[in-house]
Amino acid sequence: MPCIKDGYDVIAQAQSGTGKTATFAISIMQQLDIELKEALLLAPTRELAQQIQKVILALGDYMGAACHACIGGTNLCTEIQKLQAGYPHIVVGTPGRVFDMLATSVTAKCIEMFVLDEADEMLSRGFKDQIYEIFQKQSTNIQVVLLSATMPAEVLEVTKKFMREAICILVKKEELTLEGIKRFYINVEGETRGIDVQQVSLVINYDLPTNRENYIHRIGRGGRFGRKGVAINFVTEEDKRILRDIETFYNTTVEEMPMNVADLI
Repeated sequence: MPCIKDGYDVIAQAQSGTGKTATFAISIMQQLDIELKEALLLAPTRELAQQIQKVILALGDYMGAACHACIGGTNLCTEIQKLQAGYPHIVVGTPGRVFDMLATSVTAKCIEMFVLDEADEMLSRGFKDQIYEIFQKQSTNIQVVLLSATMPAEVLEVTKKFMREAICILVKKEELTLEGIKRFYINVEGETRGIDVQQVSLVINYDLPTNRENYIHRIGRGGRFGRKGVAINFVTEEDKRILRDIETFYNTTVEEMPMNVADLI
């Protein structure tokens, strides 16, 4: 991305799956001076931080670029020792852990590029104060790159507060169409009494029937003519009242599915 390579602050808005991670990782590699520069990347989850680290290590392997992931679930003192001993060129982490690192003895003075990936997700998770504190510890002339799928008010507030004459890049949302696709539905409530498939041993209800009398017509076909059958029901919290009503109506108990359900079929 030339604008990142040229040192501009950048706001990139694009949907998930459009290649943002690889794009900004390549841009960081192009900017990186192995002898001098460092970059700090924030991601909303440890899984995404680890994914970004893998991409950067793969892309930067030929350069000898080192990337360290600062994420929760690891010993803080050990993390600090690793950073102080190795001083990786790129640090990627979650806001909480990076904030803890900077609050101790880890310095941010060498960081020249600050990247926020999935900024909308981070701010929606309540990391606003930590992100602001991390910003405050950076040099005033740091380059900022912000990537986000949406631009809510919280993200716009960050861009106004910490970015200078940022270049905005918008990747157009993919337009999906149903043209050329034939679409059908099956009226399971209207056909429950008419469908008769022999030798059915398993019935799965993806929802519970609104009419409790239809329940037996759905699952009863799994045990016709003396045969045994299994009925599995997908039940949400909202469905539990309907399930209790069915149990009372048929004087039966529907148990939670056991782990060995395959042995029952």
